Amino acid sequence: MTLENPVTYAIPFFVILIIAEMIFGKITGRTRYEPKDTATSLVMGLGSQISGLIFGGLALAVGFYIWEHARLFEIGFTWWAFIAAFILDDLAYYVFHRASHRIRWFWAAHVIHHSSQHYNLSTALRQTWTGVPALTFIFSLPLFLLGFHPLMIAFISGINLIYQFWIHTEAIHRMPRWFEAIFNTPSHHRVHHATNPRYLDANFAGALIIWDRLFGSFVSEDDDEPCRYGIIKQLGTYNPLKVAFHEWLGIFQDIKGASSLHQRLCYLFAPPGWSPDGSRQTSDQIRESWQQKTAKPASDGQGLDLTAPLPHLPVD
Repeated sequence: MTLENPVTYAIPFFVILIIAEMIFGKITGRTRYEPKDTATSLVMGLGSQISGLIFGGLALAVGFYIWEHARLFEIGFTWWAFIAAFILDDLAYYVFHRASHRIRWFWAAHVIHHSSQHYNLSTALRQTWTGVPALTFIFSLPLFLLGFHPLMIAFISGINLIYQFWIHTEAIHRMPRWFEAIFNTPSHHRVHHATNPRYLDANFAGALIIWDRLFGSFVSEDDDEPCRYGIIKQLGTYNPLKVAFHEWLGIFQDIKGASSLHQRLCYLFAPPGWSPDGSRQTSDQIRESWQQKTAKPASDGQGLDLTAPLPHLPVD
């Protein structure tokens, strides 16, 4: 059975929808585009496609090797296999996506997607150039081991990527409640792209938000706290090469200045923002600091602040 990459056929529709959103934004003011930012996202998307052509064969070859020599079950191209593949591939994407925010090596490849300070449909096209060299495809290998054909998983992954395109928008406020409970939506994904401390490292879903709800990483969008987009230390550049490789360069510089093997390994595999002297902060530390600043004093339920110092009483 031959399955072609569905993303290739979706690209013209991506472009049409981006233009439509630009026009919608001009009329309503509900979406924002910055020409240089949009151009950078489009260049990153083109570069990602070229990178896929160059390196994609490696990931597929590994997948075929495991499927041919180590698969546990014979899973054909049946209707139920496509449904099972979609659910399990989405779970694998959740694990990959969460790891990409928690392990700096994978973050170096993924940070590209978060580097825009704008949130619109063009942001969806701002994709990595170094995903395969960073070995991010290892999260799909268990699917080949189970017996899903590599071409089926490649096709399903393309469908998942197409789904994720439309959720990169501020034009849609909320979907119906039942839809918000099951699927990833613009509201959920705005939280994921936000740099507000309350929103950091949340909503890693691809198509199904159920994984975040199950594994404790779900945070709902608060209408009283608009999302601020980008990364903790904004790039301040539209140069595609800097967008693509800035975190890899940062890793190299940190390792070069490290004083021990432990530090070098932490610079590679600890959460982004880790530093031996605490001069930088991880997302956990940023969130904990914010929680401490916003925490309300404990009370006895009758308006008494139990954390306040006791009044000085005169001694008879």
